[in-house]
Amino acid sequence: MARVIIGMDPHKRSATIEIINSREKVLAQGRFGTDRDGFAAMLKAGRQHKDRVWAVEGCNGIGRHVAQRLVADRETVLDMPAKLSARARLFDTAQGRKTDPADAHCVAVAALRASGLRQVTVEDTTVALKLLVDRRDTLGRARTDAVSRLHHLLLELVPGGAKTFLSAPQARALLNTVRPRDIVGRTRRQLASELITEIAVIDKKIKAANTQLSELIASTGSTLQQLNGIGPSGAARLLGDIGDINRFANRDHFASWNGTAPIDASSGDQHRHRLSRIGNRRINRVLHIMAIVQLRNDTEGRAYYRRKLAAGKSSMEAMRSLKRRLSNVVYQHMVKDARHMRTSPGGQTGATLQSSAAGSIPTASTSEKPLPGPATTHSRTPLLTAS
Repeated sequence: MARVIIGMDPHKRSATIEIINSREKVLAQGRFGTDRDGFAAMLKAGRQHKDRVWAVEGCNGIGRHVAQRLVADRETVLDMPAKLSARARLFDTAQGRKTDPADAHCVAVAALRASGLRQVTVEDTTVALKLLVDRRDTLGRARTDAVSRLHHLLLELVPGGAKTFLSAPQARALLNTVRPRDIVGRTRRQLASELITEIAVIDKKIKAANTQLSELIASTGSTLQQLNGIGPSGAARLLGDIGDINRFANRDHFASWNGTAPIDASSGDQHRHRLSRIGNRRINRVLHIMAIVQLRNDTEGRAYYRRKLAAGKSSMEAMRSLKRRLSNVVYQHMVKDARHMRTSPGGQTGATLQSSAAGSIPTASTSEKPLPGPATTHSRTPLLTAS
């Protein structure tokens, strides 16, 4: 650990820092703007101390813009999780007061005592994937909203309304059969026509976004789309939100992070597990969609789900078990992709013709494992199968 820690509590237009040494002695404090002049002044204040490390809270959130500027200026930056700085605040002499200087102090102290903090690096392709998939999700929500409003209008114009899954050309053809004469009907038809045009534009944007995502995913060498139920958006979400899969010690910790690891809810002689509501809900949604797609097709996932039902599981319990298995598959697939990237000539990513997972879904061991304990620091043993 460096001899000097610079703890930072970042905001959009300002950042408060506190500089401490290895004995927690405060060397300097200050509040700086995040504009060009303010950032330059803060950088100058930090560079007065040699062997320094910046600890920034929320480098994946509000602190991203400052942390990336520091990394671009060749500064060493550590990502301080908000939970760790909150724990330090509980033991601080400020009696839990939450001010910017107190937060910066807690960040610095927590960084001094903590080990294994993630070092911030320059943004790469995974960040671009995350930005693009966020845009793709926004387009999907906009289309759902437009289609919902269109259905509401068509229900008033066409007896019985339109079918549930409606494309823009189908809606246009249906609307052309309607010729209302009253002012209310004509207004509804006009609004419906505008919505159909809007849906057509959104569909073009979604198609272009999917193409861009597919090309960017292919450039990373990822083979996630070979898995049944993973499309461009799902693969981009996995790559963008997860980043380096090796930051998870094993598949159990990955399942705990994405919320597919069941929680032990046993009591007395009754042994059972319940669905976890914690974890990354975006990744959990990707796994849920993957499970739904596998259930709709003749896959190993559907066979596994039916075996769970035959064993006396409820539909919710069987779905929970299936998602836990799919989490194992995705983890193993990404581990093998990462291993292939490291062993490719020149360190470049490469594509494989065969799926890196042992199968579309594992069929051995049990998925009913509760949340794992703390990760250990021993070397990881490569997993040979996804089961």
